[in-house]
Amino acid sequence: MNALGPILAATDFSAAARHAADRAARLAHESGATLTLMHVLSGSGLQDLRAWLGADSDMEQRLHAETLQQLQQLADELHATRHVPVRLAQASGAPLDEIVREAQALDAGLLVVGARGVSFLRRLVLGTTSERLLRRTTRPVLVVRQTAHEPYRRVLLALDFSPWSLREVAVARQVAPHAHLVLLNAFQVPFAEKLRFAGVDDATVELYRRQARSTATERVHALAHAAGLKPGRWEACIVEGDASLRIVEQEQERDCDLVVLGKHGQSVTEELLLGSVTKHVLAEGSGDVLVSTARADAMG
Repeated sequence: MNALGPILAATDFSAAARHAADRAARLAHESGATLTLMHVLSGSGLQDLRAWLGADSDMEQRLHAETLQQLQQLADELHATRHVPVRLAQASGAPLDEIVREAQALDAGLLVVGARGVSFLRRLVLGTTSERLLRRTTRPVLVVRQTAHEPYRRVLLALDFSPWSLREVAVARQVAPHAHLVLLNAFQVPFAEKLRFAGVDDATVELYRRQARSTATERVHALAHAAGLKPGRWEACIVEGDASLRIVEQEQERDCDLVVLGKHGQSVTEELLLGSVTKHVLAEGSGDVLVSTARADAMG
């Protein structure tokens, strides 16, 4: 299993972002990874400021200085509580552009951001900050909702047996090396209702259902074997129904504090739209969410 690479935590100094920075520091301490804490001053906001106050105003320099002071204060707190050195990064411009650029420069193994509450309409039209970041990066992204009181204990991995599924397991083991893993697959009988309308009897539909469950179970066990998971450290969870609903349901029923998803599903549409399952879990789940973005054949 490869070690977790450099961690980049983006912060806007909100409460949610502070939770994210604390989780990032805990992960850095546990894994020995380096930690960079970053804040981006909005480029459009700075342009407005220059227009209002004039190009000769020293307000922009004062804002940069104040931001650096806030970053240093947060870094000092993290160093004191989590015992990790923290590198600072400050930039101005389009926040997502700057975060992606810094991640590229660091060759970051993990991006960590806070889950930010926004209105339904804004989420529908623009997506949350974390969702927009997921569309822009090819690196794993950890979206933090909860205070980092302890290491992750139980991790729910949503598997669709796409080329990204094996990588999900690897990333989960990097972020939560001592957690118990729940390998979930939500299966569905194709066109079950239409089969009934077409005159297929219930017994035959039930046979298809049992076959689908058996196939999903076999594939989960095969994937666990391919990933090198040891008995007792994982369990299979095979459920029928819509994956979006079942993931959130099982996260709560099985008391999981982290959900791991693949950024891409098996269709081009899901790739273009981030993935309806990922969006639903980000919006409706209660735990932290780790989104893996690499295919199994891209693993080093």
